[in-house]
Amino acid sequence: MKRILRDLPHYVILFAIFVTAIAIFMFFPNDRILQVAVASATAISYVIWGVVHHMLHEDLYPEVVIEYTLIAILGLVVVLSLIFRV
Repeated sequence: MKRILRDLPHYVILFAIFVTAIAIFMFFPNDRILQVAVASATAISYVIWGVVHHMLHEDLYPEVVIEYTLIAILGLVVVLSLIFRV
């Protein structure tokens, strides 16, 4: 239980990043340029969040950075494919 409470602020920040991105998508549904910028910023923020989170826990390894980067790229590809669907 102590670990959950200790990490709660970290996950609140991550949740806020994603909620902000979703809110911007909802308020500007027709602005593709803004959506691409927000999707890219969200992916970058996710990677930065993961790196900082693991640095604070002293378990940051190259594999962790690669994992966060690949997940961010996968998410970005999915979102971009939805934005630019024909």
